[in-house]
Amino acid sequence: MKASARNQFDGTVNEVILGAVNAEVHVGLKGGETIVASITKDSIETLGIETGKKVIALVKAPQVIVVTDFGDYRISARNQLEGTITAIKPGAVNTEVDIALPGGDKVAATVTNDSVQTLGLRKGQTATAVFKAGAVILGVKG
Repeated sequence: MKASARNQFDGTVNEVILGAVNAEVHVGLKGGETIVASITKDSIETLGIETGKKVIALVKAPQVIVVTDFGDYRISARNQLEGTITAIKPGAVNTEVDIALPGGDKVAATVTNDSVQTLGLRKGQTATAVFKAGAVILGVKG
């Protein structure tokens, strides 16, 4: 698939939880990680989303927050994927931070240059890519 979203994860639907208007879709990645997407029930029907279906989960890099230390806090964002920073690509205003997940997938985040400095981000550091279920777009073949 050609799309502008930097993050494109191939996965399999593990669970679909239907609500009155929206549905929660759990997508299993090759490394065992799970991405949760919140989409409309209409989209479930239109795309034929069901358990076992192969999907692609898209997340734009600016939607990803990089966390290096949660302290004593828990957060409401459903997607929290821990990995290792493999690349830091600075630009004039923003920096792309790539986080490798244990299963081989990579998450790209676009953060401000100030955030890179404040967090002391560096290659080889453990970090968690955080994004809300509503930031995930699902696609299917055919």
